[in-house]
Amino acid sequence: MAKANPAQFIREVRQETARVTWPTRKEVMVTTMMVLVMVIIIAMFFFAVDWAIGHLIKFIFGFGG
Repeated sequence: MAKANPAQFIREVRQETARVTWPTRKEVMVTTMMVLVMVIIIAMFFFAVDWAIGHLIKFIFGFGG
């Protein structure tokens, strides 16, 4: 593995970051909102499944709070 000096490394990092296509503020906001909505939907789904399984176990075995 070739060793590069720190100045060359910084230059290469700047070259690479110049090639990156950065998202716009609107794209970031829309994507963030989509993630939050999906997390809420999935959380509600797993809450409902957990609740249903809990009640099923209580019904079958006849114990629990």
